[in-house]
Amino acid sequence: MLRFQTTGESHGQALVAILSGLPAGLPIDFGYVDRELKRRMGGYGRGGRMKIESDTSQFMSGVRHGKTIGSPLTILIENRDWQNWRDAMAVEDNPESRAKYKPLSPPRPGHADLAGCLKFNFRDARYVLERASARETAARVAVGAVAKLFLREFSTQIASHVVAIGRVALGAVVAPFETILALRDREEIVLNCVDLEAEARMKEEVDHALRERDTVGGIFEVVTHGLPPGLGSCAQWDERLDGQLAQAVMSIQAVKGVELGAGIEAATDFGSDVHDEIGYDREHSRFTRKSNRAGGLEGGITNGEDLVVRGYVKPISTLRRPLESVDFDTRESVKAAYERSDVCVVPAAGVVAESMVALVLARAFLEKFGGDSLGETRRNFDAYREQVRRF
Repeated sequence: MLRFQTTGESHGQALVAILSGLPAGLPIDFGYVDRELKRRMGGYGRGGRMKIESDTSQFMSGVRHGKTIGSPLTILIENRDWQNWRDAMAVEDNPESRAKYKPLSPPRPGHADLAGCLKFNFRDARYVLERASARETAARVAVGAVAKLFLREFSTQIASHVVAIGRVALGAVVAPFETILALRDREEIVLNCVDLEAEARMKEEVDHALRERDTVGGIFEVVTHGLPPGLGSCAQWDERLDGQLAQAVMSIQAVKGVELGAGIEAATDFGSDVHDEIGYDREHSRFTRKSNRAGGLEGGITNGEDLVVRGYVKPISTLRRPLESVDFDTRESVKAAYERSDVCVVPAAGVVAESMVALVLARAFLEKFGGDSLGETRRNFDAYREQVRRF
């Protein structure tokens, strides 16, 4: 079973990710992994931290001579900002480090600060925010890039784009997958929108938030192209792929809603306007759909169409114009703490969501086709593909 874990704090020495369950023999494109890390750092509205970090992956185990060997992968990403936090985030307790400690209070509305302090019995949100921070997602992107490389071996690709920033939305445009995929070839990410005119208006929305010392959220869309039908299951609640995808994308910091296909719009329409009519392409021996409002999933199982997942990202909770909070000691009303932050993270959240979707799909893929080596997985996949063709 494909599993991953991450560890490390936002201003700690490094982030580490462990990925187990991959078959042996998968070629690893290290440059591709680092390019994915760079994509996560880009986008208009990012904060000063992105000027400090230069994320690169260090593979510590599980790969030899460029290919996986079947054992767990360990990937390390150094935090360059650690140099500025050595004493404040020291592991060992000593007078010098205590003198340079940087506590954070009062708690910030919308962040994990207060809930985490109550949970762990801290009077200082520093201990909470260091792990709750979205800096952790760099580790997810690293292992997600490996999952993408695995899926790419079976002609499956994943891409994301931004469909809304604040009050500015792309509209009813249905972008071809090739157009979305081509966004990664742009020299500058900006806001990762397929429509340059809409992107310019989105940029103005970010500028407005910046002038007002505020933040702004939005919506990203992740599209997976080339999936076979039959991944996931309707047999048990936790085997349904739609539920797994929703949980994975919702786990991304600042994501407060997840939509599969046209799920939100469909809730207010009639069934005759929602469900995708079925046809058959005799030339290619495959079932077809006249539309894809289901987003590639029916009954928790992939149906062979593009898989479409949207994430709804709230505005970042650290504001340069702090909201009202309460002092832990006096219980008096005060302004919330401020720590260096972004204005808009929607394009970056889309990149993280690509990784989470890739990890869920790679796990479902291996659950169905198995294989201790890539060659074995490929044989099983080819046999199933022929079965589907002959159905």
